[in-house]
Amino acid sequence: MAYSYPVFLMQLPLVTLILFVTFKPEYKSLNRAVAKLRAQVRSDGPMAPADWMAILFFVLILLSWIFASEVVGMGTVAILGAAAFLISGLVKWEDVNSGVNWGVVLLYAAAISLGVQMKDTGAAQWIAESFIALLTPIGADHGIGLWAAVSALTTGVTNTMSNGAAVAVLGPIVLKVASVAGESPIVIGFITAVSSSFAYLTVVGTPACTIVFAAGYLKTGDFLTAGWRMVLMSTAVMLIAAAMYWPLLGV
Repeated sequence: MAYSYPVFLMQLPLVTLILFVTFKPEYKSLNRAVAKLRAQVRSDGPMAPADWMAILFFVLILLSWIFASEVVGMGTVAILGAAAFLISGLVKWEDVNSGVNWGVVLLYAAAISLGVQMKDTGAAQWIAESFIALLTPIGADHGIGLWAAVSALTTGVTNTMSNGAAVAVLGPIVLKVASVAGESPIVIGFITAVSSSFAYLTVVGTPACTIVFAAGYLKTGDFLTAGWRMVLMSTAVMLIAAAMYWPLLGV
């Protein structure tokens, strides 16, 4: 939170500006839509106790992720939260079972396994040394040049798979890169983690893009049209934070 959330806050107005410039708004006023939404809310009536319970569980899970994940782990919090929704009857197991894409679970497991095997077999070390060898002739084997290269690598991978799977695969490699280059593994690790969220270029890069695309209002090319601008902006903001803000936190 301390390292990454300020980076998000710095990017937020810039992302908004890029989207407004890239896609000119078709409507200047949403008053009619807001009026219809208010009428629908009034017709639904007051919130039921189950609604308040769902909000309470959500808030507790969010706070547990923020304050307790370092003690019990994020996965434990997620499982306890899912169990709370099931036990309270807010969600049925049939809904969970039919709504979960178990292929994503297998993808994460495979990515984590691949990362571990690359570390244990020495493949991560070999890739790291080869990566540094490619960057050395252009002087990008250390400092901001290396940070930008790691960010570009992570951005490319995360636009072809989920960000969690991308980090699971690249984690052992970039940590070896940090070791070979004599860089801080914390800085390289944060750059990889933050860059894994730059999945702006493709529909499959992140579930958020897939959900928006499924609405039918966007084409696949729209993501690339705005995405390359957002990637450049996000990378620049992150590198500035890595050079000027993160050292204030003791890195």
